[in-house]
Amino acid sequence: MPAYYQYLMTENDLSAENITSGLETRFVGQRTLYFPSLATTMEVARQEALKGAPEGTAVIADEQTAARGRLHRVWLTPRGNIALSVVLYPHREHLHSLMMVASLAAARIIEVVTSLRTEIKWPNDVLISGKKVCGILIESDVRMDRVNYAIVGIGMNVNLNVVDFPEINATATSLSHELGKEVSRLSLVRCLLSEIEFFYLASTAGDAVYEQWQRKLVTLGKEVRAISATGETALTGIAESVDRDGSLWLRLEDGSLTRVLAGDVTLSE
Repeated sequence: MPAYYQYLMTENDLSAENITSGLETRFVGQRTLYFPSLATTMEVARQEALKGAPEGTAVIADEQTAARGRLHRVWLTPRGNIALSVVLYPHREHLHSLMMVASLAAARIIEVVTSLRTEIKWPNDVLISGKKVCGILIESDVRMDRVNYAIVGIGMNVNLNVVDFPEINATATSLSHELGKEVSRLSLVRCLLSEIEFFYLASTAGDAVYEQWQRKLVTLGKEVRAISATGETALTGIAESVDRDGSLWLRLEDGSLTRVLAGDVTLSE
């Protein structure tokens, strides 16, 4: 087992020095930019990518004041949580794997650090006991067949008292809420950077990442309501399977199959 799992730190100081000191990665997180507060780590990471930042550059903030998740939804990141964005330069054929890489990395480190059981709701929301604990956003700049850059954004509810936020209390949870005690964000961040690198490299070497992501999807086999990325189209059916590019196959009420490329799904009760 890697050393960063054997020694789970209790400190919560997310300074760049504490994050990178002895970090056992080749490139992810080796250059880390820390900010006490940002509007959004995604914007800073984007600017870093446009300046040619080294691959694996990580931007982390103690607090985000204007963060957005998928479908332009507000994502709360008060102090005590994790707001992290990583700059990557994948080949075009591996770009679709980033949502699998990020969700698997987040799910794994939660399980390793806290022993809580996680699931993934298509395409990349990490759940605990059916409630969202981690949201992931992938942004990329693609010209023809070239990926100029991609940014993996991860927001994780760590030491958040969800009772204080009635607007998300019914659908979201946090690690501290599930455990009944605070969790070391420093340990989580260091493990997360290592796992992002592990799954990112593995995604270029075959189908192992896709197969692990597919097995962890709670969505498959259930009736869902799928909303398109634009929010204009909604379909209801059984989530039957997922392709290697991450798209979802939905069996509609009339028996036909339709492919959902991106968007959001709600599990039917």
